[in-house]
Amino acid sequence: MNQERVFKVLLGPHMTEKAAVAAENGQYVFKVASDATKTEVKKAVEALFEKKVKSVQVVNIKGKVKRSARGEGRRNDIRKAYVTLAAGETLEDFTGNE
Repeated sequence: MNQERVFKVLLGPHMTEKAAVAAENGQYVFKVASDATKTEVKKAVEALFEKKVKSVQVVNIKGKVKRSARGEGRRNDIRKAYVTLAAGETLEDFTGNE
């Protein structure tokens, strides 16, 4: 995988309370491109963070329909990847111990 594709696959971390709890167990959540595959996500994380990835789970989240004074609108759909690292591996940037 070329370096340019690595930065297009991983769009950024997805930090929520649920993601913080998952990070304590070695599972990290990333927003990924809509056309990203599990193998691309795995290679991208291993290339960027130089950690061994055990498994990747990908989830498609549909955007909510919201109403306002101007009518109905829809939030964007997102795709998340739950990345589980090998035993003993951690990402220091995701832990809330600052």
